[in-house]
Amino acid sequence: MSSNIKRAVSLYSYQEEFFLKKMNLEDCIAAAAATGATGIEIVGEQSVPGCPKLPSDAFVDQWFGWMDKYKVTPVAHDMFLDYNKKKGHYWSDDEAVESFKQDIRFAHKLGFKVIRVIVNTTPQIIEKVIPFAEDHDIKLGIEVHAPWNINSAWMERHWDVMERTGTKHFGFIPDMGGFCRRLPRVQVDRMIRNGADPEIAKFVCEQHEKGIMAEYTIFEVSRMSNRRIDMAVAELSRHNTFVNPLSLVPHIDRIVHIHGKCLEMLEDCTEYSIPYNEVVAVLLKHGYNGYIATEYEGNRHIQDVYEVDSVEQVRRHQQMLKNLGCGI
Repeated sequence: MSSNIKRAVSLYSYQEEFFLKKMNLEDCIAAAAATGATGIEIVGEQSVPGCPKLPSDAFVDQWFGWMDKYKVTPVAHDMFLDYNKKKGHYWSDDEAVESFKQDIRFAHKLGFKVIRVIVNTTPQIIEKVIPFAEDHDIKLGIEVHAPWNINSAWMERHWDVMERTGTKHFGFIPDMGGFCRRLPRVQVDRMIRNGADPEIAKFVCEQHEKGIMAEYTIFEVSRMSNRRIDMAVAELSRHNTFVNPLSLVPHIDRIVHIHGKCLEMLEDCTEYSIPYNEVVAVLLKHGYNGYIATEYEGNRHIQDVYEVDSVEQVRRHQQMLKNLGCGI
């Protein structure tokens, strides 16, 4: 099966090895390219010194040299709004807009066509920035991250901006973490190692798989235990939601990019908690033609007992996407 869905890797996936200096920026790009992915996504503040200040001409030349060397394309830059950068001072809207514009300048200089907009960014801020994004031919994508879903009230407010302005430069970036049919095993096991009651953990996992609303599960656990660690297990169900993949269909034309969240890629190249086959089938059937970027986040849940191998986890995720018909 072939499709117009393209495959990318967020270099955020290699955060463990990058932080420990086992891999440098070029190593991360090379590892992503070795999977067959053709797109690169970055968290600029992680990957580029001084971000969001504009990178030097020397770095820009090196950056595009790497893109040519490894035959990949800059796809997405992940931005943040740090409202508390200055102690005792909370940004005004004008300051937030200016910070946002600087991210657009940064992304444009490194050839990115999409900016992942952090989910807490207000519709008002984005609407003020849209003309600047249009001038730089950058598409803004509000991240649809659990516990939100694409039809939640917060996203409807952003949808209203898209409709009212008629812009082609603002849309959604769904995160696959919003399709967790099972609670991530690596998260649950880490909490058990931290002292959570295994029987309560089992109960929470069973409730989640049955589709029981998280608030009911949290209430039931509060009757079983007054320990904070057990409540934290219950709250995993709130932050690892599952919604029907068909919820994406009405918004397919507004999806500008997708985060391929994964926490535990198994040896058979399937993700333990997320039914990628179901979600990708919906995307294929309804004509999504952008990138899915691997975003591995399991490292933080296993690093206390296992050596993290982000490279292998990303490879398996990319192989899964290929098996499902993406990027071939």
